[in-house]
Amino acid sequence: MEEGNHSEVTEFILSGLTDRLELQVPLFGVFLLIYIITMVGNGGMTLLIKTDPRLHTPMYFFLSYLSFCDLCYSSVIAPKILQNFLAKRKSISRTACAMQLYFCYLFIDVECFLLAVMAYDRYVAISNPLLYTVTMSRRLCNLLVAGVYGVALADATTGTYYTFRLSYCRSNVINHFFCDTPPLLVLSCSDTRITEIVLFASMCYTVVISVVIILLSYICVISTVVRIHSVKGLRKAFSTCASHLTAVGMFHGILLFMYFRPTSSYSMDSDKITSVFYTLVIPMLNPLVYSLRNTEVKGALRKAMNKFRTHS
Repeated sequence: MEEGNHSEVTEFILSGLTDRLELQVPLFGVFLLIYIITMVGNGGMTLLIKTDPRLHTPMYFFLSYLSFCDLCYSSVIAPKILQNFLAKRKSISRTACAMQLYFCYLFIDVECFLLAVMAYDRYVAISNPLLYTVTMSRRLCNLLVAGVYGVALADATTGTYYTFRLSYCRSNVINHFFCDTPPLLVLSCSDTRITEIVLFASMCYTVVISVVIILLSYICVISTVVRIHSVKGLRKAFSTCASHLTAVGMFHGILLFMYFRPTSSYSMDSDKITSVFYTLVIPMLNPLVYSLRNTEVKGALRKAMNKFRTHS
């Protein structure tokens, strides 16, 4: 569509990661492998937690929801990017674009707030281990997860509404590999100032609140840990938090870089590369982080594999 043609856009074209034809098939192979590892890792982690009684604790209850979130989040992005690597026309309808954006908002928010809830869970476990299972009761855990999804659903609805209430009547080519807000706003022929303010406030609300909860929880954890004098107790406290801190560092580090960097350093090409990490790579890495650095998960995995060998 040419500039000045004011008919409303009904479908968009995704430019993808690269327009170099010789890279399409190799990239398809790489991203297919990433997606398979993500599905197997997160699906396996969820199944392992559900089936092994030793993992029926609040920490693994939240981890199962984190794995489910990563599995869903990756599935929102990966199938379309894999299809577009092999397709001649990389189109997506306006409705499908809105749905993809909605679920991106939803699962980003869920991951942010779940990591915050897990930080609070680690604080309770270390500061008062004898009353841990009483404090973090199943009812409280369910309420926390319901609260996370309630806030995420409201935020996703707001973000998607304000993005697609705009008129799109310029070019219909989205300079990205999925429907994200910044490249969509570039295409709008409406005044985007209110939408930009709402979306920035929403991102600040989500990221800042989750980061504050995580920081406060770990400040309390550190104040508790410094009072532990035994080497065994210190090692146990560190191993309890190490996996979570790694996951927090990866996810929030990239989000803070994405949305809170100076506008002078913004580039759509670098934005695409960064987006690959938080939409596809991190969901693949999270189950590896929690399994490789967690003795209980490794023990449950060995038990499951031994049972599988015995039955086969």
